[in-house]
Amino acid sequence: FLAREQDQLAGLEDGTVELIRRYIAEKLGFYSEESTDKSEKPKVLDDVSLIGIANLIKEGKCKNIITMAGAGISTSAGIPDFRSPGSGLYHNLEKYNLPNPQAIFEIGYFRNNPQPFFTLAKELYPGTFKPTICHYFVKLLHQKGVLLRHYTQNIDTLERVAGLPGDKIIEAHGTFFTSHCLECQKEYSVDWMKEKIFQDSVPTCVLCNGVVKPDIVFFGECLPQEYYTKSVSDFPKADLLIVMGSSLAVQPFASLIDNVGNHCPRLLINREKAGHRDRLMRMLGMGGGLDFDSDTNSRDVLWLGDCDVGCQLLADQIGWGEELRAMVKEEHKKIDEEKAKEKKNNESAKKQEESQETSNKENTESPSKS
Repeated sequence: FLAREQDQLAGLEDGTVELIRRYIAEKLGFYSEESTDKSEKPKVLDDVSLIGIANLIKEGKCKNIITMAGAGISTSAGIPDFRSPGSGLYHNLEKYNLPNPQAIFEIGYFRNNPQPFFTLAKELYPGTFKPTICHYFVKLLHQKGVLLRHYTQNIDTLERVAGLPGDKIIEAHGTFFTSHCLECQKEYSVDWMKEKIFQDSVPTCVLCNGVVKPDIVFFGECLPQEYYTKSVSDFPKADLLIVMGSSLAVQPFASLIDNVGNHCPRLLINREKAGHRDRLMRMLGMGGGLDFDSDTNSRDVLWLGDCDVGCQLLADQIGWGEELRAMVKEEHKKIDEEKAKEKKNNESAKKQEESQETSNKENTESPSKS
C-alpha cells in the first residue's frame, strides 16, 4: 500500500512539475514543443569540439561567419579588460578618485567633469597598441571570404589597425575613430582628437566651445543605429558564430548569441565559461544562452583558455596556422617600422624647433650694433 502511494505521489509530482514548467515557460514566451522533445532537437555538429568547428570551416560549410569580441581579445596587446582582479580597467581607475569606477564612462559625470576620461584616454589611446592574434584571425576569415560581420564591444579600433574593412565591423560600444561636439554635433577626425588628448587638454569645439567627445558609447547613451539595423539582418544568415573574449554580461550585446538559427554552431573562446543557461532555465525549457552542459547539445562549443591560443589552435586545425603566424609577424613588423619612422620624424621636428628657439633667443639677447 505504501509503495503504491509513493509511486502515485511521485507520478503526481512529476506531472505537476511538468505542468508548472510549461505554464511558466509559456507565460514568459520561451516555451516550444520542440524544447520538450529531444528527438526533434537538430543535430548540428558530429564532434562538439574545436576540431568539429574546424572541420566545418575546412569542408567549406561556413560561408557567413559572424564573430563577436570582448575585451579579452585585446588584453595580450596590453589593454586591460574590465573585470580581471588587479588588472581590470575598473580596478585601475581607483587612482582618479571617482565616486564609483563606472563614473568615468557615465555621460552625466563626463559632462560635468570630462578631465578624468581624457587622462585615461591618453593611456589607452588607439595606436599605442598592436593588434593580437585574435584580430588577425578575424582578418584572415575576411580574406578567405567567409566573414559576414565582426561585432565588437571594444573601443580600441584594433580591428581597423589590423586591416579589417570598416564595412565588416560593427563597433557596438562606439569608437575613437570619429568624435562629435556634445553641443553642436560638429564632427572631428581621429587625428584631431589624438592631438588634443596628447596635449593633456580637454578637447573643445572650434565653433561653440562645447566639449568634444569620441564616439564611444557611455553609460546612459544609445548604441549606434547601425548595430541594430545590421544585427537584425546579419544573425539569421549566420552559419557559424564565434564569440571571443567576452563575459557576455552586458546587454543588449550579450543577447545577440540567441539571434542565430537553431542549426548555427556557436563557439565560445574565453578564459571563463560565459553566456550559458543555468540548470533551472534548462529544467523550465526556457531558451536563451549557450547550452554547453545539456545532454542534447550538439552545437555549442566551449574552449577555455587564452583567446590568442584558442584562435591560433583553431587556425592550425583548419590548416591556416602558418598563414596566420606569417600575417601576425609581417603586420607587427610594419607597425614597428611605422612607429620608428614616426618617432624619428618627431625627434627631428623637435630638434629643429629647439634649434629655432635657441637661434631666436640668441638674436634677441645679442647687443645691437651701433
